[in-house]
Amino acid sequence: MESWCSCLATRCNNLGRMGWPLHRAKECEMKKLLAGTVAGLAMLAIPAQAQAQDAKGAIQVKLLGTAVLPDGKITEVKTDIVGLPAGTQTEANDNVVPTLAIEYFVSPNFSLETICCMTQHDVDAVSGLTGAELVSDAKLIPATVTAKYHFDLGGAKPYVGAGATYFLWVDVDPGEATLPLGVTRTDLSDEFGFVLQAGLDVPVNDSGLAFSVDAKRYFVGTTASWYAGDTLAIQTEHDLDPWVLSAGVAYRF
Repeated sequence: MESWCSCLATRCNNLGRMGWPLHRAKECEMKKLLAGTVAGLAMLAIPAQAQAQDAKGAIQVKLLGTAVLPDGKITEVKTDIVGLPAGTQTEANDNVVPTLAIEYFVSPNFSLETICCMTQHDVDAVSGLTGAELVSDAKLIPATVTAKYHFDLGGAKPYVGAGATYFLWVDVDPGEATLPLGVTRTDLSDEFGFVLQAGLDVPVNDSGLAFSVDAKRYFVGTTASWYAGDTLAIQTEHDLDPWVLSAGVAYRF
C-alpha cells in the first residue's frame, strides 16, 4: 500500500512539471488523497483485527482428572521356556491420574493438542494363572499429539480429533508371581500407535474459563519380556488399546 501511494505521488508531481491541464492535476491529487486515506485506514484495521483474534486466545490449557482404562490381553506367545498353562490371559489394571493438556488454535475451528501425564499399571493373569501378578508398577508416559476440529454451536463447542502416540515405558518391575520362577527383569517395549478423540468444551464465563470433557481411544500394543538372568524366559505380544476418559477445567488466553 505504501509503495503504491509513493508511486502515485511521484506520477502526480511529474504531471505537474509536464504542464498537464489543471483538472487532470487536481484529479491526480484527489486520487493521491484517497490512496493515503485508504492506507491509513488499513494500518488502523490491522491492529484491530489482531486484537480481535487475541481476544479469543490462541492457547488453551486444560487441567484434567483422567481415567486410563487399558486392556493388556495377550495376542501371541513368542517364547515360553517356563510352560505357561494353556489359555493363560492377562489384563492391565485401571488408574486415575492428573493430566495437563496444552492446545494451540491454528484457526477458530482447528487446533493441535498435546498432553502430559504419567500413569502406572500392574498386569495380572485373569485365566490360566488366575490372580498372578506378572508385571508390577509399570510406569508409562503416553506421548500424544492430536489434530482437532471444533464445531461452533454458539455455546458448547464439541470437537473430534485424531493423532499419533508413542508409549514410553520408563520403569517396569517383575510381578510378584514371577520371582519364584527366577525372573530378574521385565521389559515392555516402547511403541508407536494412533488415537481417536472426541470431547466438549463448555464456556463458564467470557474470560476464557470452560468446563471440558474428553474421550480418547488408543490403538497401540507392546511386547512383554521376562528374563531369568540373561535368558529370555517368556515373551508375549499384548494389545493395550486403552480408553482414556478425562474431565476438568480449561482456560484459553
